[in-house]
Amino acid sequence: MAVDNGGARVVAARAPIDRIGVAVLRELVETIVSGTIPQGGGFPPEAVLAQEFGVSRTVIRESMKRLQEKGMVTVAQGRGTHVNPMSSWNLLDPLVLAALIGHDDDLGILDDLSVVRGALESVMAGAVATSADEQVVARLRASLDAMRAVIDDSAAFREADVKFHQTVMELSDNLLAENVARVLFERALESTRYHGVDPERAFELTMQEHERVVDAIAAGDRQAARQAMEEHILGSWERRRFPTQKRS
Repeated sequence: MAVDNGGARVVAARAPIDRIGVAVLRELVETIVSGTIPQGGGFPPEAVLAQEFGVSRTVIRESMKRLQEKGMVTVAQGRGTHVNPMSSWNLLDPLVLAALIGHDDDLGILDDLSVVRGALESVMAGAVATSADEQVVARLRASLDAMRAVIDDSAAFREADVKFHQTVMELSDNLLAENVARVLFERALESTRYHGVDPERAFELTMQEHERVVDAIAAGDRQAARQAMEEHILGSWERRRFPTQKRS
């Protein structure tokens, strides 16, 4: 928090949270996301939680502050700590998003993530198309070449695939969209559910779709670049998505 100190701005240091505290915080986030303590429900008193986790009340108190910062709980003096509606949570927080994906049995969160990611990356691809010069196009084609060179190595291909998307994001010069899209992408990549099951010729299809994105950017066609990127992200997810019951 910034405070005024005789005209000088001083940033007050926030209390550190050690490894034990991080582990407690992660478990508390899981408790909320899993519904063990439902939205609107209350947590046990600090003393009870401290005994349950085998930590001090200070660790519990600090963890609750972190949950409050994430929008997950409200701490009210004399009334205890209650879980907020999911609409109040910071869904881009790494711990919260990772827990949501981990409990995403119907893949609804990953469906939503793919839609948002597709929208953001399509805007960024369109932005690149409006200002792309020979150097930008050459960089993107080099990224395609890097993917093509390792198409028979699944791990290397996936890494090159991620780098292609990161390159488009970087070239867009839209720092806010890039930051949000990276958070979504990185948390999703940690989940085996997001990787799903690759269909036949998955990498060849990915190459073709990436080539359409680059061709549109090279042509300076903003709308085509946006469409190609969004169709690629949504289509790729749909192809590899585990066959679960989709939300209506």
